Amino acid sequence: MDRLILERRQAWLYLAAIGLGLGLGSAWPGAAAGVSKALWPVLGALLYVTFVQVPLWHLPDALRDRRFIGALLTGNFVLVPILVALVLPWLPADPALRLGVALVLLVPCTDWFITFTQLGGGSTARAIAVTPLNLLLQLALLPLYLWLLLEHELERVLALSNLWPVVLLVGLPLALAAATERWIEALPARRRLREALAWWTVPLLGVVVLVIAAGNVQTVSEAGRLWLPAVATFAGYLLIAAPIALALSRVFGLGADAGRTVAFSLGTRNSFVVLPFALALPEGWALAVVVIVLQTLVELVGMVIYLRWVPRLFPPTPGSQ
Repeated sequence: MDRLILERRQAWLYLAAIGLGLGLGSAWPGAAAGVSKALWPVLGALLYVTFVQVPLWHLPDALRDRRFIGALLTGNFVLVPILVALVLPWLPADPALRLGVALVLLVPCTDWFITFTQLGGGSTARAIAVTPLNLLLQLALLPLYLWLLLEHELERVLALSNLWPVVLLVGLPLALAAATERWIEALPARRRLREALAWWTVPLLGVVVLVIAAGNVQTVSEAGRLWLPAVATFAGYLLIAAPIALALSRVFGLGADAGRTVAFSLGTRNSFVVLPFALALPEGWALAVVVIVLQTLVELVGMVIYLRWVPRLFPPTPGSQ
C-alpha cells in the first residue's frame, strides 16, 4: 500500500480505534487503567517519528520566500489566535472544554499538513521548508497565547509538577529527532530510515487514540452535552480558515500553489504536540484530552472536503502548470 493512501484513509482507522477503545474501557475498566500507563511511551514514539519528518536543520530555507512566509505566519500566529479569542467566550463555561479547544486550535500542524498539501495541489517544497519554523514558533508562543486567553482557568492547573513531564516528553523526542536527521543526512543511503519511520505515524496515533478512549469512557459519557458545541466549533473553524487563507493569498500576492499551502496550514492543527500538555493536567481535566482527539477526527473529515474545495478556491493561474 502507498503511504499516501494510508494517510488519506487514516480517519477510518482512528474511528475504529476509538470504538475498540471505548468497548474495552466499558468491558474491563481495570484493564483499561493498566493499559493507560503505556500511553506516555507510545506518545513519545509518535512525537519522535513525527519530528523526524521535520527538516529541523533547514530553518534558513523557510525564510527565502518572504511573501509566502508573511502570509502563513500572519495567518497561523496572528489571525488564528484572534479567531480563537473570539470563539472561546461562546463555548459552554467548562474550563476543560475551553482549554482543549484553545490548545488544539492555536498550533499549526507539522506532519499531515505536508501530506494534504501534496494531495491538494499545493507546494510541497514550501510546506516542508516552513515546517521547522511552524514547530519552533508554536512551542515558543503557545504558553503566551494560553496565558492571554485562559489566565483564570490556567491558575488552577499550571504548576511545575504538571509542566516538567510535558517539557521532557516533547523535548526529548525533538532532540533525538534532530540528532537522527543530522545522522541521516550524513549519508544519502540512510534516507530510507526516514521513509520507514514515516509509516509508523498512523499506527502509533491509532494506538494513542485507542488508549485514550479506553481510559476515558466515563469522561466521554458524562460530557455528552458538550460534544455538539465542540464539533460545531471545529467544523466552523475549518469553514473560516480557507477563506482567511484566500484573503491572505490576495493581500500577499501569492500564486495558486502557495495559496493552497497556506490554506492547508491554517486548516490542519497540531494535536500531537499539545496532547502531552493535556495528559499532564490534574484529575478532572480529562475532557481536554478527549476534545483534542475529537478535533483530530473532525479535521480529517474536513481535509477530505478541503482536497476538493481548496483547489477550486485557488484555481491555477493562466500559463501555470
